[in-house]
Amino acid sequence: MSDFTYLDVAKMIDHSLLNPTLTAADLEQGIQLAKDYDVASVCILPYALKRCAELLQGTAVKASTTIGFPHGGHTTAIKLAETKQALADGGEELDMVVNISQVLSGNWDYVATDIRAVVETTHAAGQKVKVIFENAYLNDEQKIRLCGICSEIGADWVKTSTGYAPSGATHADLILMRQHAAPHIQVKAAGGVRDLDALLAVRALGVTRCGATRTATMMDDARVRLGLPPIVTTKAEVAGY
Repeated sequence: MSDFTYLDVAKMIDHSLLNPTLTAADLEQGIQLAKDYDVASVCILPYALKRCAELLQGTAVKASTTIGFPHGGHTTAIKLAETKQALADGGEELDMVVNISQVLSGNWDYVATDIRAVVETTHAAGQKVKVIFENAYLNDEQKIRLCGICSEIGADWVKTSTGYAPSGATHADLILMRQHAAPHIQVKAAGGVRDLDALLAVRALGVTRCGATRTATMMDDARVRLGLPPIVTTKAEVAGY
């Protein structure tokens, strides 16, 4: 007997539509697929967020996008402008990238101010923020410091990676982040979780969300294991990050 329900795993998935080569038609197909599988959210290219929010209206799937993506080097003012635009376009969850250069430089006041600007603005609008560390470039001390900053500021999730760095989520990093983030801060894995067993493995480590492009593959497998009928959809998976 499985130790999970369909919604246990479906609501872990942020269906990723961030590949820059995705066409407008690809994006709409991806949104429909996310609706069909009733996942947690669609994380989409910023220009398409407004349309995404319109298509998801009346569903339990949230519209989300990225801030300072993928390298985090935008000025705080630009990240704030992106945040305000995303909120105006119907964004409910925003995935922001820390300023990696400033993390590596040890300029922690700058890093905290940058994160706080996005988090406070988003929370004032009643929405949520996931803070992307890009762990491939960081040492454990830097990851722990970021967990502390995000906990103090009150970010909603700490997230491993963008998917554009040399590596994505590792179990070691997920364990470290769960250990050092405050209990009320959730953990999101991104990059490398491509099948149901991998999703269940990170769930066991305390992960509540996972960026995914293989959504249909994972959720079809979940339905088979749970003895549920297949989802009827004509929308194929499209490449994400």
